[in-house]
Amino acid sequence: MMVIFQNKIIYMPSVPPFSRSERIEDYTKQCGGITWKEERIKAADGVDIALAVASVDGSKKEVRKGASHIAIVYCQGNGGALPPRLPSLSMVLKALHREASSSTRFTLVAVSYRGYWTSRGRPSENGISHDAAAAVEYTMTKLRRSTDPPIKLVLWGQSIGAGVATSAAAALSSVTRKEEGGRHGDSTLASPVSGLLLETPFVSVRAMLTAIYPQKWLPYRYLGPFLRNHWDSHAALRKIANPVASSPRILILQAGRDELVPGGQGVQLEDLCRDLGLDVQRIVVSSALHNEVAAKGQGRRAIVDFLHGFG
Repeated sequence: MMVIFQNKIIYMPSVPPFSRSERIEDYTKQCGGITWKEERIKAADGVDIALAVASVDGSKKEVRKGASHIAIVYCQGNGGALPPRLPSLSMVLKALHREASSSTRFTLVAVSYRGYWTSRGRPSENGISHDAAAAVEYTMTKLRRSTDPPIKLVLWGQSIGAGVATSAAAALSSVTRKEEGGRHGDSTLASPVSGLLLETPFVSVRAMLTAIYPQKWLPYRYLGPFLRNHWDSHAALRKIANPVASSPRILILQAGRDELVPGGQGVQLEDLCRDLGLDVQRIVVSSALHNEVAAKGQGRRAIVDFLHGFG
């Protein structure tokens, strides 16, 4: 039964109840002046997907040589809708506004997977991969005006969204290498992704089964061959680390009191990144539960500092 209904077990768009009827305007006051807009896009397979989009400009009157535009595509966890997450994301944007130069713009594009919130369709790994790719395309094309500087892209994934983000980054890196490699041979290529922010990530769905159910007599750890959803960050990071392309900077944020993802998962990802020669930093937000990292001062500070690094 777990194999047959794995999509319903993994993806929980209706938890808590009424998640799909949430509205952005119900969280306006909690967003503290950050204005969010709902946008609609089409994934490659035609499914209608919702986005929540907000932008801020830096407020500091500093002398800078050039303007910069940092765009963050946010991939949510496996439960609930985007609107309740917007107050926490708004706190990050407000901090960026206060501390950044006036020549720097930050745009956050939060993607609502198919079957979540007001998006159509049903969630699956293949489908959500299409959704993330469509959100990235929207970010890199629709958001940029002719007078804007080139966009620096950061992918931010929380929980299962970290798997979505690493998979999207790997797919983008593969496409870039094929296109540019054909034109320029073995020349060093720039990754289309400048940064990866992995909040409470796990190695893969299969690794989680083994970590949560270590007892060999339990059947769950043996379900790996039957999985249709893998979200394998381990494999994705190996693709990202291809030596002919420059790779993104990576920040791994662990919740010190994570009640869902074992702490060893973040450590394994950090070790892999270091083995692959990737620029990685791991920070443990000591007092945070699984869904509290960005809401805690230490976690928010780490996120803001990381994003400032691209300005």
